Amino acid sequence: MADPTRIWTAALIVIGDEILSGRTQDRNIAQVASWLNVQGIRLKEVRVIADDADAIGEAVNLLRARNDYLFTTGGIGPTHDDITVDAIAAALGVGVEIHPEARAALERHYATRGGLTDARLRMARVPAGSSLIENRMSGAPGIRHGNIFIMAGVPHITAGMLESLTGTLEGGDPLISAQIGCWVPESEIADLLHDVERSHDGCQIGSYPFFREGRVGANFVVRSTARDGLDRCVDDLVARLEAAGWPVEPGGI
Repeated sequence: MADPTRIWTAALIVIGDEILSGRTQDRNIAQVASWLNVQGIRLKEVRVIADDADAIGEAVNLLRARNDYLFTTGGIGPTHDDITVDAIAAALGVGVEIHPEARAALERHYATRGGLTDARLRMARVPAGSSLIENRMSGAPGIRHGNIFIMAGVPHITAGMLESLTGTLEGGDPLISAQIGCWVPESEIADLLHDVERSHDGCQIGSYPFFREGRVGANFVVRSTARDGLDRCVDDLVARLEAAGWPVEPGGI
């Protein structure tokens, strides 16, 4: 029987010099995190690293070992600087091969787009022993090797790959959340937040301060895998804040 308290975890490596230089703003972290929550998997760590084979390999071997799943985005295109496949294969100690199903998918996709050139064929290369992640958007599939999921860096293509994986990974209960807001300096209610969280097993409270309209406030996000527990924690937090003289705005400010 599965352990109901089991927490499944994942890490994400965002690969690309363009992200680190600021030329491109990453949008994959948020969408991968949101998708994982629905699958009942917690995103525990994100690393943004350059197009450097040694750095990719080091991060892959570390994060795949201490998480149930590892996702990567970026570096699987047709150009010379797309080195993710080679770096991960080296980290795993396997060769690189042309996947026949990937080649066939690319041939179909490019049949009316100039054909399958050598550059485009690079997108059929996988670490030996891999399976594919379907990509309906551009023909070039994502790659799965063990607990590693190698995906595109273009956000809408990544989204399509995640969609094809939906429901295929083992996970726990989805993480749900509720938000409230209050015009209060978080330093004044730090102990209150700690006491409420400690009183409700399985719930976590995040505090997110802001400065608006010349005033200091904070939004509080309560997270849990159990709706009943979440509701009890939120009700307790609201009651304690209002008893202390801090009116609460449901849904946040």
